[in-house]
Amino acid sequence: MKKQVFNPYLPSYEYVPDAEPHIFGDRVYIYGSHDEFDGRSFCLLDYVCWSAPVNDLSDWRYEGVIYRRAQDPKGKKGILNAMYAPDVCRGADGRYYLYYFIAYSGLISVAVCDEPAGKYEFLGYVKYPDGSLLGSKKEPLQFDPGVFVDDDGKVYMYTGFGPVNYPSFLLGGHKASEHGAMGFELDTDMLTVKQGPIYIGVKGKKEGKGTPYEGHEFFEASSLRKFGGKYYFVYSSCVNHELCYAVSDNPLGGFEYGGVLVSIGDVGIDGVTADKARGYLGNTHGGMLNIGDDYYIFYHRQTNRNSFSRQACAEKLEFDGEKFAQARLTSCGLNGGPLAGKGEYSAHIACNLFSKKGTYFCGVFKKRKGCYPYLTQSGKDRDCDPDQYIANLCDGATAVYRYFDIDGASRIDVKVRGKGGGKIIVRANGEPAAEIDVPRGNGERVLGADLTASGVCELSFTYVGKGHVDFIAFTLA
Repeated sequence: MKKQVFNPYLPSYEYVPDAEPHIFGDRVYIYGSHDEFDGRSFCLLDYVCWSAPVNDLSDWRYEGVIYRRAQDPKGKKGILNAMYAPDVCRGADGRYYLYYFIAYSGLISVAVCDEPAGKYEFLGYVKYPDGSLLGSKKEPLQFDPGVFVDDDGKVYMYTGFGPVNYPSFLLGGHKASEHGAMGFELDTDMLTVKQGPIYIGVKGKKEGKGTPYEGHEFFEASSLRKFGGKYYFVYSSCVNHELCYAVSDNPLGGFEYGGVLVSIGDVGIDGVTADKARGYLGNTHGGMLNIGDDYYIFYHRQTNRNSFSRQACAEKLEFDGEKFAQARLTSCGLNGGPLAGKGEYSAHIACNLFSKKGTYFCGVFKKRKGCYPYLTQSGKDRDCDPDQYIANLCDGATAVYRYFDIDGASRIDVKVRGKGGGKIIVRANGEPAAEIDVPRGNGERVLGADLTASGVCELSFTYVGKGHVDFIAFTLA
């Protein structure tokens, strides 16, 4: 790789949730929704694309805006008409097809382009053979479309939204897909339903009790991949903070629960439960990527104390040829190994962040106050000058960074600002490694101490003292 890559892997001013990774040619392309920093709702901005060489996942390139909401006939302005999670596939004609859902339309829209990251043009809405539009009838809400082209050229689409207790007015008059995820086969025009809807066996809340899906029933975020002749269906479960998977020999049925791929609070890792989550919970969405012998899960994390400023992250998965193990959250993500134990690192690459009281589920309305640290940036939404940091690091709050190879490092410095005073205790793999005094002050300052640890380790920073500080960066030397 040309350089190191961290989580989040895009610049910290970029808020792209729901990222679906796809390889077209010799590049990996990321297609996701687009949040506005400190926005008033989900997915308010136009679709953008980022890409990187298949052989260098550190070298991400901004491809620009690929599709604007105003291009869709139903793409009205306003927070109630956001463009939600998209997906892209390459058709038999060599063109690229973008599938997406605009809030409250109830329809699945399709746009097309001659290039994977070019300027897409509106094509139409997914429809039945009689010309009626999918989602226009009294049927379950079509939501978060995932698309997949099989080895034989057949095109499949997956949709669904599973919160059975949602009132219909919040779903645009539609009902939830209470039986779980739905699958369709599309005709060669990429718009017409050839088969479906078919409930594929990924069970919803209503039918999951007493099955392996119980506690991990389908909620949203359909995504399909094929490895070793088997179909792997990725979805966000009813608890929202995790991505799970199911596996089948058939793209339209027989899916059996496989397990959890990732939780944005590391729930399930080392016995961590939701009430002891290691990070702020909220929805997450993403897809899998296979490069050679390596498998990755792409997902998003919550920032800014709500659900409207989400960022793209990724983790390497362990795969035995049949089953995937749950990935632990890291700061090194796509790096291919631990980060170097030298140089300055932005505090925003923390993989776990929690207070003495723990964390909470990031809501959609009121931002919770009190002694809870959180990721944020200065100023308004923008597309330059990244400066994300950890705000409100107060007594007992901890930021965790995983993993670093600190052999040869003998000193650690922290860059903080704010009027708080006390100390920052640095631990390596849970053992004390440095204690940095933080005298009360005002403005930005750099403080440090000797580092007494070595090897590949998890680093954690815990503030103990009065008031609070903003944690901007740390340096290993």
